[in-house]
Amino acid sequence: MRRTALLVSAALLTGLLPWATARAADDPAPVPVDRFEGEVPFASQPAEGIFTWGGDSDDPPALRLAARPDAPEGEKVLAGSYDISGYGGLTHDYAATQPAHDWSAHKGIRFWWDGRGNGKKTAFEIKDGGANGEASELWTTSFTDDFTGWKQIEIPFTDFTYRTDYQPVGGIDHVLGLTQMWGYSVTLPTGVKGTFAMDDVELYGKADPSLRASVTTDSAVHPVKEGGTATVRVTLSTTGATPVDEPVTVTYETTATGTATPGKDYTPVSGTLTFPAGTASGASRTIKVHTLKDRTAESAETIPLKLTVTGAKAPAETPQIVVDAHGLPYLNSKLPVRKRVADLVSRMSLAEKTGQMTQAERGAVGNGGDIAAYDLGSLLSGGGSTPTPNTPGAWAKMIDAFQLRAQATRFQIPLVYGVDAVHGHNNLVGATIMPHNIGIGATRDPRLAQRTGNVTAAEVRATGIPWDFAPCLCVTRDERWGRSYESFGEDPALVRSMETMIQGLQGRADGSDLDRNDKVLATAKHFVGDGGTEYGSSTTGTYKIDQGVTKVTRQQLEAVHLSPYQTAVDRGIGTVMPSYSSLDILGDGRGPVKMHARADMINGVLKGRMGFDGFVISDWNAIDQLPGDYASHVRTSVDAGVDMMMVPYGYKDFATTLTDEVKAGRISEKRIDDAVSRILTQKFRLGLFEHPYADTTGAAKIGSPAHRAVARQAAAESQVLLKNSGGLLPLRKNQKVYVAGSNADDIGDQTGGWTVTWQGSSGNIVPGTTILDGMRRDAGTITYSKDASAPLTGYDVGVVVVGETPYAEGVGDVGNGHDLQLSAADQAAVDKVCAAMKCAVLIVSGRPQLIGDRLGKIDALVASWLPGTEGDGVADVLYGRRPFTGQLPVTWPRSEAQLPINVGDTSYDPQFPYGWGLTTLTKTPRGDTPTLRALAAAATVAERTGADETGRRLVTKARLIVQNQVGQRMTPAVAKPFAEADHLLLTGRYGQAARKLLEAYRAA
Repeated sequence: MRRTALLVSAALLTGLLPWATARAADDPAPVPVDRFEGEVPFASQPAEGIFTWGGDSDDPPALRLAARPDAPEGEKVLAGSYDISGYGGLTHDYAATQPAHDWSAHKGIRFWWDGRGNGKKTAFEIKDGGANGEASELWTTSFTDDFTGWKQIEIPFTDFTYRTDYQPVGGIDHVLGLTQMWGYSVTLPTGVKGTFAMDDVELYGKADPSLRASVTTDSAVHPVKEGGTATVRVTLSTTGATPVDEPVTVTYETTATGTATPGKDYTPVSGTLTFPAGTASGASRTIKVHTLKDRTAESAETIPLKLTVTGAKAPAETPQIVVDAHGLPYLNSKLPVRKRVADLVSRMSLAEKTGQMTQAERGAVGNGGDIAAYDLGSLLSGGGSTPTPNTPGAWAKMIDAFQLRAQATRFQIPLVYGVDAVHGHNNLVGATIMPHNIGIGATRDPRLAQRTGNVTAAEVRATGIPWDFAPCLCVTRDERWGRSYESFGEDPALVRSMETMIQGLQGRADGSDLDRNDKVLATAKHFVGDGGTEYGSSTTGTYKIDQGVTKVTRQQLEAVHLSPYQTAVDRGIGTVMPSYSSLDILGDGRGPVKMHARADMINGVLKGRMGFDGFVISDWNAIDQLPGDYASHVRTSVDAGVDMMMVPYGYKDFATTLTDEVKAGRISEKRIDDAVSRILTQKFRLGLFEHPYADTTGAAKIGSPAHRAVARQAAAESQVLLKNSGGLLPLRKNQKVYVAGSNADDIGDQTGGWTVTWQGSSGNIVPGTTILDGMRRDAGTITYSKDASAPLTGYDVGVVVVGETPYAEGVGDVGNGHDLQLSAADQAAVDKVCAAMKCAVLIVSGRPQLIGDRLGKIDALVASWLPGTEGDGVADVLYGRRPFTGQLPVTWPRSEAQLPINVGDTSYDPQFPYGWGLTTLTKTPRGDTPTLRALAAAATVAERTGADETGRRLVTKARLIVQNQVGQRMTPAVAKPFAEADHLLLTGRYGQAARKLLEAYRAA
């Protein structure tokens, strides 16, 4: 029966084909791009070929040329299967060694698609200009698979838009020229497992004249004060900048379809602009619209300006003149913020309120028209979502364009734009990239943590961004977690001490500094327990531990995971982001519950008991992980206390669903008003109503020597000296040094994940200095051989820099393609160099790496963490310009079997304990048992009298004495009290800390 149906379908299709491919007599013949008969191989650049790609190893589709009796053309089709969690698809690139192709004679591109009727959108891109298929401009559109069987998809070139969320090389000319084409790409749907087939890609039809000339306006929105005159500039552009062959006319008229009243709010205008034949590309004309004063306070009003274009492509949308809102109490900056908020909320419609609770991704809103259409309150850049080119000016211009769109809303509520600047303004090429938080925790320097926050805030705000999704206050309890490096450490006391970073980002705790041009709204994340998830508990894709379940007693929850958030609230944190993970409080009978659904924790603990008065922002699409249908996702999370939803590409569905739930009475209007009031409060504090656009006066300081000096100091202080036999470090400038290892000269590895892109990448991705660069500035003679293949004789010392390659979040979970072992190449480099000479090994990584039996062959060992762009800081301590002072923020295990292992564990036998860190200070304190007893007595007095600085100094002296005594003779009897002493120090119990160190000394 199936076979019969197939044959009938094929026969019917054969009969239809001549009609389907019919063309007008004056149309050029179709030009084949792909027949899929084997004429184009499966190959990639620089050769011509078809190839697949994806977000990770699981995402690329599987392709084959399949013989099918129902093939629309020829004998074969391109068929494949896919199961994509991130992104993936296929590309046909023309040969980079041959000239690009000219598609300009044709109307568009078409192909046959075997529909599955799944309702999913499939993106189709073409590649225009540039050096080759992988260095071209991307122009995109999509079609919906809402049919079954073969269908010819025709896409006119006029349907393609410049891709705003990603460009491989930045903007070339932002003009679809069609004269230098390099091929096409298909991006397959995510979140659905399926198969596809396509056939006969070809160019069709006669070129649309509007492709050669277009009319644009300087902006889609033109705000003007009441009584002022708006000027709309109309510009003619042509492909290749050639003059127009035929006249282009633009007829214009103000229409009464806006909210402004003709004759009362403005003087209507109409007329025609003419660009005669021969007019050069770039020529412009202006239209002026005069507004009228009526002396009454009112909201913003719109005046659409209809444009009718002949002879060229018209603007994509009708420009609007907006008469600014004026005279209303919420606009009065002299009123208290609470009164401004109350006034504005009282005027807003339900749709406007739900819009404020909605956050979309910049790439999803395209040119920004939906900002006003949905009254959006916020946009964000996900990791790697950047403007092109990726420069400070382009960021500011992009955000200003989005803010301009918000001016077309009734109350002109500005957007609050957010970005993950988790170690500097890490999405921006050229920014100062700090060590990741794990390295900041190693510095044990709260003042320095605050200074890194100062720099980050200044660089972020100078690009027009007022909101940072940082810092992460997670307490990492298992180094198999792919987010370990986002944590300051495994001890909540250490995390609390580093929260000075909040003041660096936001300024004073009362929020009075937020309107400064060098401060941003900060975010404490991820509430709560994200660092305590149990290995193997994650149900997200191939993740092992990230987004899993944290199983704790209520006492453990309070002591370990919640305590940093009370500190954050006391420091005035402006926003809090819940965790993807689930919380299972043992004994409460509820089992694991996703944090975005835990009203007891968000409403009860955070907003209630802790007194948090900012707003709660969800994580990326996090509500989709809740049980039930979408309406229940929305209802549950909003009622749990989440005020704004990060729904990057689903913002329309969210806004509609939230509105429906309120209208149906399933979510109270009181809850909506609370959420919106919290959001608006922060917008007023940020000064966005008075200054919505970017203040770029600080842009010149981005990546400046002064900022990099802070990062360099942080990199130096983050270095933890774990072993230093014979005083090998610091190096001397007159030594001949042999440098090897994968991470010695790789700034991408050195900066780690969340650098330019979400996952980060190896290679020369950002400006800065590698560790090798820094060493070369300090040393006399250096030989570098990455794989240690160069001759090894004649050197005084070897420095081998090894470690991890970048990753982020659950992608970096151990067991998800990662482990804690050095790579085979790194192991070989260590073995070769350390067998030939005295050697120091530096481990550049986001978490401890297992050294095992190699430790005995290594003379000096350094935990370098992920030091950021300033490799000079690492060289500073290697060569003694600064002493090693860093301490382990996490326990360094002997084996993976020990994990999780943390300070305070009953059984504790690490390779190096929490808090360990040798020093190269010239005057290292010496002493014995009587010395330590005296230090303990003095520390107790300091504790009682509140002399914190003295207490810390005394305990540090005791720690250095103990480390000198212990050397490499680490035992559980030494490690346990040693680690606990550092925890006691951080909690201000100086006497007990010193007595614990005495206990460790006696056990050594």
